[in-house]
Amino acid sequence: MDDIVKAAMAKWPNVPHCYGWLGLDARGNWYMRDDRTQAAGPFPDSKGSLLQHEKLIDFIHRNYAVDEQGRWYFQNGPQRVYVELEATPWIWRLQPDGRVLSHTGAPVHVQDSLLDESGRLYLVTDAGVGLVHSADMVQAAERVEAGRWSPHQVVASALPTRYGFVQSPQRRQPHA
Repeated sequence: MDDIVKAAMAKWPNVPHCYGWLGLDARGNWYMRDDRTQAAGPFPDSKGSLLQHEKLIDFIHRNYAVDEQGRWYFQNGPQRVYVELEATPWIWRLQPDGRVLSHTGAPVHVQDSLLDESGRLYLVTDAGVGLVHSADMVQAAERVEAGRWSPHQVVASALPTRYGFVQSPQRRQPHA
């Protein structure tokens, strides 16, 4: 986490959390979801505006974390901005040299692979579970055919419970 974020958290410890304003799609893209977007429906049916500002995206990546309840968030200064997930908290990118990187650019070590009822491939890593980016499926198939990965069958809707993450913190937020 950035030092400036830690300092802001110490200076303003009681800033309310933010729900519904940020989404991560199945391709690792971030979406800003204003009031009108949220009123139009849940993520990903109503995605919002694709974030394209590289420095903002890098800032989000450096300050992306999970709380004790499995809700993923971006720590934006003193405010915790919870993330609506289309699929999983991680989107994996396969590299030509055999490495696997998260959508944030962090390297991970693959421990297991899973295949759901729709043919989507997930990897269980030292950082948690994530979906393989659709553009990397040819490389993924080559790794499966070479025997590097042997995917186990899984039902996609069981992943949040099995791997301890919340897809929609907005729908599970405490009500006053």
